[in-house]
Amino acid sequence: MAAMYTGYCVKCKEKRDFSGQVHETNGRRMAKGTCPTCGTKINRILGKA
Repeated sequence: MAAMYTGYCVKCKEKRDFSGQVHETNGRRMAKGTCPTCGTKINRILGKA
């Protein structure tokens, strides 16, 4: 299930809206996707489940 998130792209140095998948590691939820402008991977920590 892909949803829209806002994350910081390190390469563009701007906040970008991206569509990503939610993954869970060690009780932390994280949205992972790619920057629509440059294609770099973007991660956003969503918090504990």
